[in-house]
Amino acid sequence: MKIVMFSAQPYDERSFDEVLQRDYVSRGFELVYQKAALSLQTVALAQGGEAVCAFVNDQLDAPVLETLHGYGVRAILLRCAGFNHIDLEAARRLGLFVARVPAYSPEAVAEHAIALILTLNRHTHRAYNRVREGNFMLDGLLGFNLHGKTVGVVGTGKIGLATARILKGFGCRVLGYDPYPTDEFAALGEYVALDVLLAESDVVSLHCPLSDATRHLISAASLARIKHGAMLVNTSRGGLIDTRAVIAALKSRRLSALAIDVYEQESQLFFHDRSSDIIDDDVFTRLMTFPNVIVTGHQGFFTVEALREIAETTLHNLDCYAGGRSCGNLLAGNA
Repeated sequence: MKIVMFSAQPYDERSFDEVLQRDYVSRGFELVYQKAALSLQTVALAQGGEAVCAFVNDQLDAPVLETLHGYGVRAILLRCAGFNHIDLEAARRLGLFVARVPAYSPEAVAEHAIALILTLNRHTHRAYNRVREGNFMLDGLLGFNLHGKTVGVVGTGKIGLATARILKGFGCRVLGYDPYPTDEFAALGEYVALDVLLAESDVVSLHCPLSDATRHLISAASLARIKHGAMLVNTSRGGLIDTRAVIAALKSRRLSALAIDVYEQESQLFFHDRSSDIIDDDVFTRLMTFPNVIVTGHQGFFTVEALREIAETTLHNLDCYAGGRSCGNLLAGNA
């Protein structure tokens, strides 16, 4: 069986080849790696494949899915947890098998969120540059103790829980908001309404999926209710925040700092080397002018452990499809 992987990076090839050779060498799976992102312009690269493997910024709308189906593709393997980028209704109509990786090393993303919080708070990114230039002045690098501060965790799934555990260890008061509360979080913090969380938190960290209900969860209206001088961190999906509204909140000092590992229009930027190009996204370039903003390029998941788990789960989903067995990670279709 031929599987075409889109948006493939060298680290994807290494992790998938390792797991393929270790666990599935006798299955006859052939992985074909394509650097290009999947879109209507690149979908022809999938010809000859029975399955495609897609990542967070690949385009899986109805026209792409219909074209894939016409080529004989019958399985869509998402090597990510989010599935807002696929038209599941179209996939079901076409009878496509769609499976995802619902969880992979939640500690990887949680630890990255904490790293962003600590970096923003203690200005280590600025201190690093200063010291390399021979500037050892401390003015402008003043932070605060996380111990005793209130941190709001929006979304208390596996990643949110892992984040809450770390924050609890720092001695923070942890507030949580989730339409689906869990006993696990209740042992770490206190569930409150979103408005209460925003009003009382010194740091707000987002850990929820992107859906119609959560798109622009952080908007001009919600930012008007956030605690003055709060820090905002997003390691989930870019569409959770209205970037223009956040820029306005930074300019008015409503927000004291912002860290994002995701961006609403990231598909044209992240996972590419744009260092020699002019970036023509005016919203992004404006964001980058703030000294109290940190942007990382969707690297929260990027650990050895997470890459291995992504490959293992994706190939397990493929094996379920190929063997006609039930799949616990199914979003559409039947194994």
